[in-house]
This record gives sequence, structure tokens and C-alpha cells, in this order.
Amino acid sequence: MGYILNTTNDYHVHALTSLGWELTVCNALHPEQSPCRGALRYNASFGTQLFHFLEKTIPLAQINTVMEVGGGLGYLMKDFLTLAPGLRATMLDLSPFLLSRQKETLAEFSVDFREMDFLKMPLSDLRGFDLVILNENLGDFPTLVMENSPASPDESKTIRFLNKIADYEEEYPLQFTPDENINIGALEAVEKLCAAGIPYIYLSEHSCEASRSDPLFPHLNFSAPGFPEKILLQGHAEFTIKFSHLETIAQAFRYQVIRGQYIDILPIEFTGKVKAALQSPTPLSDEQEIIQQFVYDLYKYEYLVLINDSKKKG
Repeated sequence: MGYILNTTNDYHVHALTSLGWELTVCNALHPEQSPCRGALRYNASFGTQLFHFLEKTIPLAQINTVMEVGGGLGYLMKDFLTLAPGLRATMLDLSPFLLSRQKETLAEFSVDFREMDFLKMPLSDLRGFDLVILNENLGDFPTLVMENSPASPDESKTIRFLNKIADYEEEYPLQFTPDENINIGALEAVEKLCAAGIPYIYLSEHSCEASRSDPLFPHLNFSAPGFPEKILLQGHAEFTIKFSHLETIAQAFRYQVIRGQYIDILPIEFTGKVKAALQSPTPLSDEQEIIQQFVYDLYKYEYLVLINDSKKKG
């Protein structure tokens, strides 16, 4: 047995031509007539609801510069710039296709676009931002995957990530079971953000530690496996995130950590229609199936808000 490196870089740079089959929560809430909006207390887009959620703990009115890493189709940032037009925004992505779509979505705003791998971004460039957002994309970062067959890590990138495991175990310290998959890229991303002294950081993704238990809707309950799981998608694989590891790193840098599930950001309105969908063992319509999957995601996704006001530039 041994580790191999799962990376989505080649897919995002060379093969990605659509997000139509990979429906994020953000994209699901973009259409005004989305049935997902009808399941929520507030009929608004994801970015709008996230903005109002974050302003409860982050002084967004005082934020000058924001960077979104892996911004998808640009919908979240469009909402932020609409609500706070004074923000100076940067979109960083390694996908030329997604950057082109972000430019279309954000055409009415003055935005800086950078095509590059976030893990290669110099700390000196990062230090210019007050807020950095990584929404629903931590699973795309490199993951060390334990395989039954003997691994021969002959690539320098794989060796570098393998060497980081011992560093993380000693420095923070983090504990890894002998056969668990390791979100090594997500760990490095959080370490990099904190080392750069970003005052405010928002992160989210499918979690391997989230769970749901509600006797009223037993068909949607699930337990937490506790270790990163593979998600097979078109042309690539992603992994769920062990948020407790990210939390430990942030705390080591003296960040205040706010952690929760998407249900905090997007509270449900339990109308008769929503209750019927959630109580049905098998969806009776396309709309019920959409609502069931959407509500499942509200509990499966976790977020971290990292705050270190001492890092705020005067």
C-alpha cells in the first residue's frame, strides 16, 4: 500500500468546458425561479445570502480588497460587488474556461483576473487582500490517496506533498490514521492563507465530518465517515474535506474559527411542499428530487470563517 496524488489541475486546465453536470449550491440558487430557492426562508441568490451571513461577524463595509479563488461562473462575486460596489475584486482560477465565463458574468464591474494555481501564488501577492473566499472548491485541491497497490511516488510534486505529512504532524500537530486519504492541498491552502495574514477568510466544501439526524425526515439522515471520501465526477475525482484539520491549522495561527453547516447560511422554510418532499422515501417528482438533494447538501457542506482582526491593515 502507498499514497498516490490525486490532482484535478490537468482536467481544469485542458478538459473543462462546462459546469452543467456539476451543480454547486451557488449555481443551484442562481436562477430566480429555482425550486431550491422555494425551499429557503429567503428567496435570494447564494452570494446575497452569504454576504448577509458574513456581515454578522465580518465588517464587510470596511473591506477594501477581496479575492475569490476558483470562482466558478462568477455568480458569488457578482452578488458581492452588487451589494458592495466599492470592493476591489480579484478572481484567481487555473481554468481558462471558467475565467472566460467569470469575465462575462462580471463584465459590468472592474475586476482583476488571474490565471494561475493558487498554491503557486507568492505570499507577497496574497498579503494585499482583506478577504479571501474559497467556495465549494477545496475538494479540487491535491489529495494524497491511499491505494492498495504499491505506490511509486516518482514525481517531484507527489514527493513534496508526502514530505508535508510529517511536517503537519509535528508542527500543528495533526493526526492521520495509517490508511486515510489526506486533503494535503487544502491543508497547504489554509496554511498559506494564514501565513499571509489575511484578516478574513471564508472556506466551504463537502465535509467528511458533517452528519444529519432528524426523526421527522429520516430518509435524509446520514452519519459522518470521519475521513475524506472520493467523489467521482466527469473527467476527474474530488474528495470530501476533513474540516477539523483545517480548523487546527487556523487556530495555530491564532485565528478565531467559526465553523458550521450550510444550513446556518441558508435556513430552510418548512412549507407543506418542502415537508412533503423531505418525508417522501422516494421522490414523486423532479421537483421533490431536487429539493431532497439540495437539503442534503445544506447539511453535507461545511464552512469555516477565519478571523484575525490583528492582521487588519490600518
